[in-house]
Amino acid sequence: MAKKRKPPSIKGDPRIHDPHFKGPIVNRSCTDVLCCMIFILFIIAYILLGLVAWVNGDPRRVAYPTDSQGHFCGQKGTPNENKPILFYFNLLSCTSPSVVVNLQCPTRQICVSKCPEKFLTYMEIQFMYRKDRNDWTYYSQFCKSALLKPAKTLTQVLLDDDCPTAIFPSKPYLQRCFPDFSTKNGTLTVGNKTVFEDGSGKTRNAVELRAAANGINKVLDARAIGVKVFEDYATTWYWILVGLTIAMLLSWMFVILLRFTAGFLFWLFTFGVIGIIAYGIWHCYREYSNLQGQPNSHLTVFHIGIQTDISMYFQLKQTWFAFMIILCILEVFIILMLIFLRDRIRISIALLKEGSKAIGYIPTTLIYPVLTFIFLSICISYWAVIAVYLATSGVPIYKVIAPEGQCKHENKTCNPEIFNTTEIAKACPGAQCRFAFYGGKSLYHQYITAFQIFNLFVFLWLINFVIALGQCALAGAFASYYWALKKPDDIPPYPLFTAFGRAIRYHTGSLAFGSLILAVVQMFRLILEYLDKRLKQAQNNISKFLKCCLRCCFWCLEKAVKFLNRNAYVMIAIYGKNFCRSARDAFNLLMRNILKVAVMDRVTDFVLILGKILVAGCIGVLAFLLFTERLPMIIVGPTSLNYYWVPLLTVMIGSYLIAHGFFSVYAMCIETIFICFLEDLERNDGSAERPYYMSQSLLKILNEQNAQTKKQ
Repeated sequence: MAKKRKPPSIKGDPRIHDPHFKGPIVNRSCTDVLCCMIFILFIIAYILLGLVAWVNGDPRRVAYPTDSQGHFCGQKGTPNENKPILFYFNLLSCTSPSVVVNLQCPTRQICVSKCPEKFLTYMEIQFMYRKDRNDWTYYSQFCKSALLKPAKTLTQVLLDDDCPTAIFPSKPYLQRCFPDFSTKNGTLTVGNKTVFEDGSGKTRNAVELRAAANGINKVLDARAIGVKVFEDYATTWYWILVGLTIAMLLSWMFVILLRFTAGFLFWLFTFGVIGIIAYGIWHCYREYSNLQGQPNSHLTVFHIGIQTDISMYFQLKQTWFAFMIILCILEVFIILMLIFLRDRIRISIALLKEGSKAIGYIPTTLIYPVLTFIFLSICISYWAVIAVYLATSGVPIYKVIAPEGQCKHENKTCNPEIFNTTEIAKACPGAQCRFAFYGGKSLYHQYITAFQIFNLFVFLWLINFVIALGQCALAGAFASYYWALKKPDDIPPYPLFTAFGRAIRYHTGSLAFGSLILAVVQMFRLILEYLDKRLKQAQNNISKFLKCCLRCCFWCLEKAVKFLNRNAYVMIAIYGKNFCRSARDAFNLLMRNILKVAVMDRVTDFVLILGKILVAGCIGVLAFLLFTERLPMIIVGPTSLNYYWVPLLTVMIGSYLIAHGFFSVYAMCIETIFICFLEDLERNDGSAERPYYMSQSLLKILNEQNAQTKKQ
């Protein structure tokens, strides 16, 4: 006869002294009101920041290219309305070091209606003007201002920066003129030429021009691929939707059928691992035996030292003997763990099956990820819009740019209208006053960086709050299922809707508190990553080591906070206490059952990962056979694809994300039922006054029975 389990006595805890406790508390009060008020104030400030940014910002500064004077190209109602393309006077100067510092090419940029289509230099135009003025009319459209004739000398043109010294065939891309590169017999050409005059007496080749626009050329090279990818999507969009729909159905079936297959999948995988390790032991022993009597096989690793050829180590008996010992220890360890933890593994598998039943009784929970996705999309969109408006706030700011990057006044603020008369122009010959970015000297513009940081922080807070709200709502729904004595008859109506309403009405402050802690940790991680990128060149080995340690610590801290928050939300959903008390109760409960927690986490992780791989793998195999035309006898799929892997990867990644959405609900279900199960064990004893709420399968594993069941 099983020994009667005695519940612990905790003074003042309503879960112990209330004999009629049946799960989630109905009569609640608001928790963490102060944090709720702070959260609301932050949201109001966030909305006000969005309004201020909307008034001062101008996203057209992102949509339209900007010339050297800060004017938009192609903007309606301006002199540049019919000039939507940006033209660079001397693209070869874009290899200057100042490009990296200022993110601006140190050459004049003007708005034009079309890009040049042929080779011409200013010197050639001066000779051609005497015979035909049409050439000058064509060339002058790429000058800063309309000149009647090319009367200035080349030196004057260079000093005044009125016209480009040369133009060459270009094509518009991203509203900017870039060289029209092509390849002829393996040689890079521009307008069918390999060399050309740059207008200043030097002969240049296409390779130099390519190097000057190297970063942009990568985008240009990707343009053709982008067009082909778009064509593939246009051809296969129907099949992609079909594949994602099948993935959704497979995910749903997998979750529902886990009540029958969870144990089979776990033991199949476990014995498979044992079999693979046993094969490894046999293989090591065979290699060890084959090396008996071989010359030099008796040597040790210390004899041969460190070798770049790793295969030399596999010619030593010592290597295979060491591998065999390690695998034997691992095999024995796994077998002993299975023997001593067999009851806890059985409980974990039973809880997995119970989670599948819970989702079957509350199918609306599988739709909740769609609501979470909508909320997250709103948060991400609002953050991105505010970031763009903040980045485009202000008036044009001009900076000194030196082509050679050797001017002491470089990167100073300047006025383009009077720049040529200042001391800077005399001290740095060739320096130019060019548009750099948008800013200002007002109080608002001085704190743009602080506003961007605030925007990012509130964004992280809102994202974590949305996820916390979903976890608390799902936990409340699944707790209602667990604490129903007669399932499914005692499950309250609309459990998910009721739990969602309780979380919003009573526990917004608690959810905001937990998400605030997580947002602070994530903010520190982002600041650390930012500093790492900014100071990458000035790092020594010690600083790199400290950086790695900090990254590891913050990563572990974030994982720990997420784990504690998730379990705290479950306790909030059940008992309606504040965040700190719920987190403390959840932590103590888990620490009292640390072995069960460890086994449960590993078993759950295994099943969920296996489920995601199975769904994505099955859909991926079917998509591969379809897009590569391997199923012509069964179904005729799309033909003449440029890259079959484009729709294939889309289907596989989409299937994995869909499976992740379904299984995230399942994971929350398992975690909630697990905590309820631990609470059930500690709070109840199976008597008529305190019956167990767990399923009959779990009672059988624990050798327990309710008093009512015994009478029957």
